Amino acid sequence: MTKNDGRTDAPTAAAPPRDMKIFQLPTGTYETPAALAFQGGRFRDRRHFAATAVLVQHPRGDVLIDAGFGAHAQEHIRMLPRFRRSPHTLGATASEQMDTAGYDRGRLLGVLLTHSHWDHVSGLDSLDVPILVPREELAYAERSRGDRVFQRVAAEHERRVYGFDGPAHRGFDASHDLHGDGSVVIVPAPGHTTGSVVVFVTLGPDRRFAFIGDLAWQLDGITCGAQRPLLMRMLADSDPAQIRRDLDRVSALAQHMRIVPAHDTRGYGDIPLLVPGPGADEAP
Repeated sequence: MTKNDGRTDAPTAAAPPRDMKIFQLPTGTYETPAALAFQGGRFRDRRHFAATAVLVQHPRGDVLIDAGFGAHAQEHIRMLPRFRRSPHTLGATASEQMDTAGYDRGRLLGVLLTHSHWDHVSGLDSLDVPILVPREELAYAERSRGDRVFQRVAAEHERRVYGFDGPAHRGFDASHDLHGDGSVVIVPAPGHTTGSVVVFVTLGPDRRFAFIGDLAWQLDGITCGAQRPLLMRMLADSDPAQIRRDLDRVSALAQHMRIVPAHDTRGYGDIPLLVPGPGADEAP
């Protein structure tokens, strides 16, 4: 049972299939001073921000949570305002990693975006699959002027728009249950962008994850309650007050599940890589 004041009781019941799996597909990093990542960070502390897609395998169809850097990431970086062009290290794209692992692309339902900023959507340039996105985020992405990468990479993709037709979930007011079994539940968290979401993934009683996108850039936002610095809140967030409320909600869940900010490499620590073998395509 959940409460909307940021507190939660025992984890909500879910019935994930036994052969459900998740994998991380790291596509590169970019460097940012900690002082620009969270309040109280130091300029001499350099953080390597992750650009990682997460493959969620489910018998009813797989999804990627975000797409990471794409084949044309360098071009996408040049499309950004100069102050956003941090030093980047590019790796294999999600598409390349799936092919190397022998993954069957026919299983992939689409890319489920936490939000539409360039470092979450760049990899769509080499993924011919639908985009799963709430109407609010699609509207945000299509009117964006400072970040037009989504408009470039999503032009030829089918958009599967979903709404939040389900009940309150883990302190959030509404939800969308992707498969109907509680294993992948999406909730609205519209503070960073107007259609940002948090994705809860449950593999079993002791394997629960909250993929929180850019609700916090680093785990310090969860462990220390540190918001972004004031300047970055003004530049990056559509509703900083909503960010604060949702951070409190998510932080209250940390005892029940692993919280994964999209850009903190530490959050992906116990999620396996997608490598050649039975794990890439089917249960062992």
